[in-house]
Amino acid sequence: MVKYEFYSDDYQGGAIAEENWPTYEARAAAQLARYKRIYTVTVPEDSTDAENMAVCAMAEALQSFDLIANGEGGAVQSASIGSVSTSYGSSGSNAVDITPKGQARELYRIACLYLDIYRGVS
Repeated sequence: MVKYEFYSDDYQGGAIAEENWPTYEARAAAQLARYKRIYTVTVPEDSTDAENMAVCAMAEALQSFDLIANGEGGAVQSASIGSVSTSYGSSGSNAVDITPKGQARELYRIACLYLDIYRGVS
């Protein structure tokens, strides 16, 4: 379990509020545990906090997926300054793929930034 203090101090994250951290941390940790069951996952020699860093990065991605799915995140499609108005959307070539397959691909990519993940025996 990665503590919020690690997320905010060591990872230097700020996208996830402390009250939402347990939910996203648990989902990210469960995904990493799944990777460990089906792949060979090793920590690079020079990184003692690699697993925690991966969980933090994956947690932020999970929150982003949720925000986009709820219409609260993604690329800004329009903005107004007078009486402050923004709208988010995901149309066009910059759209984030929030399909289950797209999310799985992105979470795997993020985990690989911090951990060595092999699809076979190393």
